[in-house]
Amino acid sequence: MKAYIQQMIDWIEEHLQSGFSLEELADHMGYSPYYCSFKFHQATGLSIRRYILLRRLYLSTKDLANQRKIMDVALDYNYSSQDSYSRAFKTVFGVSPKEFQLRQMPIQSFAKLQIDTREDHYKMNRNRETEVANLQSTKSELFDRDVLNILNGQLMYEEFKSKRLMGDSDYVPFNEAMCVHKTSSIIFDSEFIQTRAMGHGETIESYCSKVIHPLHDLFQKDYNYIVLWFGEDVFCQMNLLTLLAYLEQSDYKGKVFLNSFREDEFKVNQTELTLGSFDAAYQEILVHHRKPGEGLLPVLYQASVLYLELQKEKNEVTQYISQNMHVPEAELLRRLFKVFPMIGYGDTQYIELINKMKNNKNT
Repeated sequence: MKAYIQQMIDWIEEHLQSGFSLEELADHMGYSPYYCSFKFHQATGLSIRRYILLRRLYLSTKDLANQRKIMDVALDYNYSSQDSYSRAFKTVFGVSPKEFQLRQMPIQSFAKLQIDTREDHYKMNRNRETEVANLQSTKSELFDRDVLNILNGQLMYEEFKSKRLMGDSDYVPFNEAMCVHKTSSIIFDSEFIQTRAMGHGETIESYCSKVIHPLHDLFQKDYNYIVLWFGEDVFCQMNLLTLLAYLEQSDYKGKVFLNSFREDEFKVNQTELTLGSFDAAYQEILVHHRKPGEGLLPVLYQASVLYLELQKEKNEVTQYISQNMHVPEAELLRRLFKVFPMIGYGDTQYIELINKMKNNKNT
């Protein structure tokens, strides 16, 4: 079945810049349109229509970055007009094609799916030294003592600190998973700590030991620069939003840089951020679970939309788990990592979700 789904994906990829017909795909595969649609969704967690939309729009960003005319890009990807392309683009990325072209903002990658392989495509390339050296050649000031690097998680922190990848600067980890459980308005105060600890099923002492104490330098020292190292997935982006909101709440006056990267490679997209709108977005998205307004970075906007979808009892992840409850847990986890790379959940989050669904089924 994996080979069959990969054949469908390969055929779709060959026709992304031409008119697509589900009937033509079905004829090519030798099955009915319904069967093709059902099996594709079952294996990937996406409808064929959604896959085509996301792939076309993602590939079109490369053309926009090369300053091609928006009308020409729209026609190349089979849109009937520039307006229809622009509407689809803004729905997915939260900005118009013109805004993206002018500002070159980071977005969530959407690579071609690879189903017919056991290779783990979502394990980060460890050759980080080369990429960091490239950053130093353009932003040497980010390698000095007045810089704090905040890394998404303990493992990344330990590697960066032990190898001193960012020179004489300081390093701290953010050991959280803000994409799950409730939060509160004032970040890192007593209510926040109690709410988050309860959500994770930990004591306040344990939570502080894992999350708050490692952030000591962020709370106690003054830095001219803060560099945030976060991936594109929902897990990383909700952590990023929390930290950006905290910097606004604490009235941080220095410069902030986002070093964004995809989880299956380490090609860094560095963006200088302007504080001022992130706390409002944090309140809307993470506290009240409401869709954000305009102005977010595309990568953060995309992750926020997906995060809000995941708050619904019935979403693409829970549907996938429900359809695969017969699969052994270890294999189901492997499939979830493969099918939903842009969510970024770890074992803990998926196991918690699987157990919750099992309990609901048994009650």
